Amino acid sequence: MATEAEAEVEVEKERPKVDIEGPTRNLMQSIKSKVEDSCLEKVEEREVDIIPEALVIGGGIAGMYAALDVADAGFKVHLVERGTTIGGHMAQLDKTFPTLDCSACILTPRMVDVSKHANINLMSYSEVVGVEGTIGNFKVKVKRKPRYVIEETCNGCSLCEQACRFAYKFPNEFDENLGKRGSIYRPFPQAIPAVYCVDPVRCQMVKKGKCGKATIENVRAYLKEGKEDVEVPPCILACGPNCIDFDMEEKIEEYNVGAIIVATGYDIIEPELMPEYKYGVLPNVITGLEFERYSNASGPTFGKVIVKGVDRLPKDAVFISCVGSRNKQTGFEYCSRVCCMYLAKHAHLLEEKVPGCKVTVLYQDVRAFGKGFEEFYDRVKGEGVNYRRGLASEVYQKPGSDRVVVRGEDTMLGEPFEIEADIVVLGVGLKPSAGTDELLKMLGIEETADHFAKEAHLKLRPVDTDVDGIFVTGCVQAPRDIPDSVAQGKAAAAASLALLAGGKVKIRTPVAEMDEELCVGCKSLREMADKMGA
Repeated sequence: MATEAEAEVEVEKERPKVDIEGPTRNLMQSIKSKVEDSCLEKVEEREVDIIPEALVIGGGIAGMYAALDVADAGFKVHLVERGTTIGGHMAQLDKTFPTLDCSACILTPRMVDVSKHANINLMSYSEVVGVEGTIGNFKVKVKRKPRYVIEETCNGCSLCEQACRFAYKFPNEFDENLGKRGSIYRPFPQAIPAVYCVDPVRCQMVKKGKCGKATIENVRAYLKEGKEDVEVPPCILACGPNCIDFDMEEKIEEYNVGAIIVATGYDIIEPELMPEYKYGVLPNVITGLEFERYSNASGPTFGKVIVKGVDRLPKDAVFISCVGSRNKQTGFEYCSRVCCMYLAKHAHLLEEKVPGCKVTVLYQDVRAFGKGFEEFYDRVKGEGVNYRRGLASEVYQKPGSDRVVVRGEDTMLGEPFEIEADIVVLGVGLKPSAGTDELLKMLGIEETADHFAKEAHLKLRPVDTDVDGIFVTGCVQAPRDIPDSVAQGKAAAAASLALLAGGKVKIRTPVAEMDEELCVGCKSLREMADKMGA
């Protein structure tokens, strides 16, 4: 006896076959044609004026060169930098490879050029918080954080810093927390703008409204009413121009620009992601940026490589490459490009500053790809630096000593090794700077799988994005060294100038389209026909 289901199948077979997909397809095409006839023919390309100003987000080396090139061409540039000074990470470096030029010597003149340029509106200690509009006509909102110091009157004399009750009590971020600064500070003597800034987290007057016996009411009476018989903080007394203002508030400014260049730079990958190297546990395990500050004459040790916890110059040093990079476990599978060469530079500087120091570099592959890089690598090897292929598997404290032991396997010889050292330098890789993902989302720029900004075309449009009028440069797009960052900064400036110099741009009103693969409403024409009752 046939089941109910089998009976339904038989009935279905006996029904005449009707093509329901064809009429549905024709119906949908008809609807689409009518919409296009009624709407799309009226949507024509229209020409609009381009606002002859540009916005550069990020004041590192790439952003600075982009801003200077656009400004030199006669266009107004608004340069927004999140930190209290421009210069980026390059300002922290001692020398630059492969020429070993003094970083400050070649960077600070450009920093001054940016600050003095008539066409550049420099906004440090600021952030972009909103972007609207399209190519040629962007409306940008910039949050200006309070410095609690009036920029126009501060002359950078440093008297307030010296008088501060908490002078040189807190870690200085510019020195990778190796040096000290006060509640009111300037990151380094050559910082631009040459203006002091009050740390709202560390300053008691900002945080609690009281510094010692002085109160915020006393400060207001002293500065605004001219009362001299009230107690005020020592920084107020030391400031001749009276440029400290604890009543400053955050403010939002709006700017209209025709083009945007994103140059937000990089952060280093957290070395704590590789706990086997004991960073943060052993004091003589440091990062490459920390080595730069130790090696720099303006750093916390005035150029002497004497690591805290080891009160002597190192006799043995080990440099470990690819820390964080090229590693699936850390999530950063790409090559950071700069690590091989900056470790070679560090090895050279250490041998130069500490003659007789035995230096070993542990590497996976040496990637000396740039102009003059291979020659510099050969030079360092010729100076006696020992390169061993094979990364360290562990760093541990030598029992009864302040020295450490680096353990690993030499993959060329196929044998394990242990190396004693006074100092271990980690060649940490690069990642997009903090907040880059939120900024890219705000601008409508896609990210790559590595969370860098996605360019319009990797080879043919390397600084353009899929958002017309917005360009990317430097390490926001991928890890870059200084020469490549400068070149890309100038390329982004050229692309912006090509847009701004035109004066007008043709735009078309956007029309919504349906992505059939992503639409979950109707998976097929048959299902759509059933829903429509066909």
